[in-house]
This record gives sequence, C-alpha cells and structure tokens, in this order.
Amino acid sequence: MKIFFVSLGCDKNLVDSEMMLGILAERGHTIVDDEKIADVIVVNTCCFILDAKQESIDTILQMAQLKEEGSLKALLVTGCLGERYREEIQSEIPQVDAILGTNSFDKIADTIDEVLEGKKQNYFHDIQAVPVHGHKRMVTTGGHYAYLKIAEGCDKHCTYCIIPKIRGNFRSVPMDVLLKEAKELVANGVKELILVAQETTVYGKDLYGEKCLPKLLRELAAIEELQFIRILYCYPEEITPELIQVIKEEDKICKYLDMPIQHAADGVLKRMGRRTDNAQLRSIIGELRREIPDICLRTTLITGFPGETQKDFAVLKDFVKEMRFDRLGVFPYSPEEGTGAAKMKGQIPSFIKNMRRNAIMKLQQEIAFEKAAEMIGKTVDVLIEGKLPEDGVFIGRTYKDAPNVDGMIFINSDRELVTGDVIKARVTDSHEYDLIGEEV
Repeated sequence: MKIFFVSLGCDKNLVDSEMMLGILAERGHTIVDDEKIADVIVVNTCCFILDAKQESIDTILQMAQLKEEGSLKALLVTGCLGERYREEIQSEIPQVDAILGTNSFDKIADTIDEVLEGKKQNYFHDIQAVPVHGHKRMVTTGGHYAYLKIAEGCDKHCTYCIIPKIRGNFRSVPMDVLLKEAKELVANGVKELILVAQETTVYGKDLYGEKCLPKLLRELAAIEELQFIRILYCYPEEITPELIQVIKEEDKICKYLDMPIQHAADGVLKRMGRRTDNAQLRSIIGELRREIPDICLRTTLITGFPGETQKDFAVLKDFVKEMRFDRLGVFPYSPEEGTGAAKMKGQIPSFIKNMRRNAIMKLQQEIAFEKAAEMIGKTVDVLIEGKLPEDGVFIGRTYKDAPNVDGMIFINSDRELVTGDVIKARVTDSHEYDLIGEEV
C-alpha cells in the first residue's frame, strides 16, 4: 500500500511518527509524499494548545475530503488529539476509519490491515503502561541528527497542561534500549542526538530509583562516532550539581540547555503549579553560568496566565532583561479544558496576552541580536545542514542552535561541503538571529 503520513506537533510526537513509519516499511508498505496518490493516510496529531488543536482538526478534515472524492481507501488518526477527543472525532468526522491512542501507535500496521478488510477498530492502550519503544525508526530529519525520546508522560501536573491526561505519568525508556537505539542511529550516519521527553531531568527515577540522566549522558558520550549530544526540556528544580558537571566535563555534550521556566513572578508560578520561585530560578541560572561560562540557555514563557497582573508582568520583563537568555520563546496562555487553570478566576483577554507576548519578544530580540554579535571572532564547530545553491553558501548549526527553533550559521567555504559534515568555522558577522562565518 502507498501510505501518506502527516506528523504534527512536537519533536516527541515526531519520534512516534518515525517509529510508525519504520513499522510500516517493515511490513512492505511504500511511503509517498503526495496525498493524492496515497491508498492510506495517517495523521499523527497534536492538541497541546488551541492553535495545535485547530491545525490537527483542519488537517484531518482536509484528508477526509480525499476520502469523499473516492481516491482514498483508509484514513487513520493517531496521537494526542485522537487520545483526547476520540469520541468527537468518530462522531463528527465519519471518514476517519480508526483511531490509535498515544500508547497504541505500534498497532499501526495491524490497524491498516484490519481497516482494509472492513474491520474498523480503535486501539487505546493504558496510557500508564510501559511506553512503546524499541521499534526501528525511519528517520525523517535528514539523517545527520535525530531525536532520542528517553521517556513518556509527566508527573508534574502543572495547572495549564493537559499532557498527563493524554500521555500518562512519567515513564522512562530502559537505558539498554536507548543505548541500542542510539548506536543504531549513529551507525546510520547520525552525528547529533537530541534528548527529548516531557521532562528529561528526572530520567530513570521510576525505573532505577534515582535520576539517571548523568549516567545516560556518559554512556552516550562513549559512542565513538557520535559527535554532539543536545539536552532539551530540563525542569530547573531537577537540575543537579551532578548533571551540571557532566555537561561541563563531556566534550560531546553541547553547552546548551533548554530550561522552560514559564514565568518569574512568584504568585503566577505558584498558580501554575511550578516548583520554583524567582529566587530559586536566579540561583539555578547563576550556578549554570558559573560552572559553564559559555553555556547557551533557552527558555519558554507564558504570558497572560489567569490572574497575571501588570506588576507580575513587570517582574517577568525585568527577569528577562536581567537574565539575558540566549534563546527564548513566548506563548500567550491557552486555556485547555480539563485543566485547573482553565477554571481559574482572572482570565485575561486575548489582546492583552498577545500584547504582553509581543513586548517580551521585542525585548528578547534586542538581547538575541546582541548575543549573536558577541559571537563575532569566535571559532566554533558547525554541523552542515545544506546549501543555498543560488549563493553557493552552506547552512549549518553551532552548539547554540537546536534545529527548527534557533538560528543558523551561513558558511563560505572554498570546498564542497556535504550535509552532515562537521567543520570548524570562524564567525565573521551576524545578521539578526543568525551568524555568518568562514571555514578555517
């Protein structure tokens, strides 16, 4: 069968998609890049915030139209939207033949077979069960980098977040499974592994009785052909001195940490259900920068959380100004049904949420441009990701740049570089968020 696959949402969802693609390929199916010639379409959905939810619904409806036109034999929905709104999808979009929950996607090939035989059966395994793992993946990121999902679910239960209800509590993937997967990815050309989970910092606590991210990082760093390890989604309160030392000591680990803090005003943080306050955040950031002076810190923030006063927002602005994060993203608060925050008093109008978001982003833009300019004259390792043919300029990423969310570096070189090459380059200039350099 010719199968067209749509993967929406986060990089963790992408790993699930890659596992499904691997399962389908092993069953002899052909993956196509044109939905109009497909026999089967799979939409792996997201519903983390309102915009993501709408994108998932619109995509399903778009694919359902092909079913109406008679060119499509089967339409399947997987992922978070399917887990959360299974009944609504089934009743409102009858063109959907089957839905797989967030911990059931390993049934994708069997489900397609059943649908084509006229059996329409959904699969929703217990979201608290052992997470799906160990399947050979079809890497879709170009082959030179890949995400390594080290755990599923979350135990934090922040008041704005629906993830525990659709992904379950925190469950680690066994370390031996991760190391086997990592070695296979590296053997197939991956140079950079990016560790992801809802929260990477508590990896192993459920399986081994202690936080084992430092141990996992040491084991990954020992893989000979692997050149870079990047860590995303570290909750600040779980960052230990041991973890800091591992990042500091292991050359392969990018001096880069994605640490979502969400806010800086104590009252807002408390209502969010976060485990840190302003003083603790300052202390953690200070320790990271003392121990690893060249560390690149990324964070995410939420503006317009219920009850956020002008004073709270001023605290957040001052914090951003003082902390000078290298990378920063801001989301206007999105009320999600079934969460505590959606029921809170003091809901803030959308225009204020967006106005506050824009103000933070304007402030951060100035900081980011200054940070980029500070890189001029430095020599950095660069992972080549492609070429601008019309300009003869190569595109790459430094240790400060995670794929799809951060900047790029544009490289002039006298020789032909290939995607996946790792070179040394001297930064000669900066342009907004991006750098310009030359191979040395």
